[in-house]
Amino acid sequence: MIRLENISKQNSHRILFIEASAALLRGEKIGLVGPNGAGKTTLFRMITSEEQPDEGQVAVDRGVTIGYFNQDVGEMSGHSAVAEVMNGAGPVSTVAAELRELEAAMADPDQADDIDGIIERYGEVQHRFEELDGYALEGRAREVLSGLSFSQEMMDGDVGALSGGWKMRVALARILLMRPDVMLLDEPSNHLDLESLIWLEQFLKGYEGALMMTSHDREFMNRIVTKIVEIDGGQLTTYSGDYEFYQQQRALNEKQQQAQFERQQAMLAKELKFIERFKARASHASQVQSRVKKLDKIDRVEPPKRRQTVSFDFQPAPRSGEDIVSLKNVSKRYGSRTIYDGLDFAIRRKERWCIMGVNGAGKSTLLKLVTGTTEPDDGSVAIGASVKLGYFAQHAMEILDGDRTVFQSLEDAFPQAGQGSLRSLAGCFGFSGDDVEKKCRVLSGGEKARLVMAIMLFDPPNFLVLDEPTNHLDLDTKEMLITALQEYEGTMLFVSHDRHFLSRLSNRVLELTPEGIHQYGGGYTEYVARSGHEAPGLAV
Repeated sequence: MIRLENISKQNSHRILFIEASAALLRGEKIGLVGPNGAGKTTLFRMITSEEQPDEGQVAVDRGVTIGYFNQDVGEMSGHSAVAEVMNGAGPVSTVAAELRELEAAMADPDQADDIDGIIERYGEVQHRFEELDGYALEGRAREVLSGLSFSQEMMDGDVGALSGGWKMRVALARILLMRPDVMLLDEPSNHLDLESLIWLEQFLKGYEGALMMTSHDREFMNRIVTKIVEIDGGQLTTYSGDYEFYQQQRALNEKQQQAQFERQQAMLAKELKFIERFKARASHASQVQSRVKKLDKIDRVEPPKRRQTVSFDFQPAPRSGEDIVSLKNVSKRYGSRTIYDGLDFAIRRKERWCIMGVNGAGKSTLLKLVTGTTEPDDGSVAIGASVKLGYFAQHAMEILDGDRTVFQSLEDAFPQAGQGSLRSLAGCFGFSGDDVEKKCRVLSGGEKARLVMAIMLFDPPNFLVLDEPTNHLDLDTKEMLITALQEYEGTMLFVSHDRHFLSRLSNRVLELTPEGIHQYGGGYTEYVARSGHEAPGLAV
């Protein structure tokens, strides 16, 4: 359906692709991977003809419809979310618009003379609308929006009143409703809660068209894709299998290439030693010449290109007492809505609690109560002895001073630290080279999140409270964070929609449901096994 044939592409001084080739075939589900800045979004834009390759060609079969979702959702306002989704549903939305115009024309007395032609055209357009299953369009639009966690009120309200994250969901719903032959999805899992993520997973599994997507959620990708295309060093390499298989295969390929490289280097060293030893002896002249010619003809094995991976090692956190936090008979209301009524909950040292619950269940409210950023209406919240609290909230990025650079922000936070250790810290969180000189105001959401986390973890607290810490983080940074937090000696309370993060780091689960609050000993994996669902209210 889509073929990338020997494409080369350069953006300013950065070479993205060098004679790279790949294909997306009918019904395939491909995960597109590669480091930040490798050219994933550029590849999507070349497929949709928003950009052209410098050399080579992108060939799309005639008549193939493409739906492209990216993070730049554009302006939305003036009509409901459901209307916005229906308007983007491809050919059927164009036919629906003409139907509405013809209905208005039939009711317009000024067009009475043309009524026969209008009625005839209306019949043709109505037939086409029925062929495209247009009368079921609104029902399908509502079904998709409901899957993405929209309430009926939000569906019918002005789309302009929604936050950026919810507008992102509207843009995604447009593509899903369109059901094109090919979907290109650039980070569709961003801004989704766990319930929406699982619904989208099921939707894409059942989608019969071709799919190419990027995602920072490895579990999500593992369950959907059957092939990986990797962008690395200007080349496109295809692996058959899911993300897990790709990681294993890539590591195996690296190992084999390293062994080949080392064998060849040993052979070359031996030959060069012989040449060096006997080049001055006339008796060995022909042998020396023969070996020189042989070396000239050898195809040199390159050492494997190693992804630059950084690790972050926690400094030991000061030891806290055994009781970290205790909530007794806590009630919390927002207006007429009761979030908690008589909640009792306690956290002890080294416990790692993850909070599960649907949108509006009170996950973030619980974190705010524990951290003291919100007061309970009734009851008490008591922090234990020697507890040093670190809180990563969704609005944490707002504390950064836009006029300071990344490095200045680290220096401001840790004036006693040496430049070397701060540069090392910046590197761990993805700021290398000139990136440390970027002003905070120009940082992306992901970069701001990484900087705030770096500041919080350099001098670690012994009680970490994290609200969606992996939002905006790429796969490599997320893996680094998980590995670091596994070594962390302190206590944790967190909310996350990333199942890999949940299963690797939790050892307790607090589930918030309309029927009540349930506590599970054991982590997220045990919770899924015992409750029979991956998120509250959803079947496995």
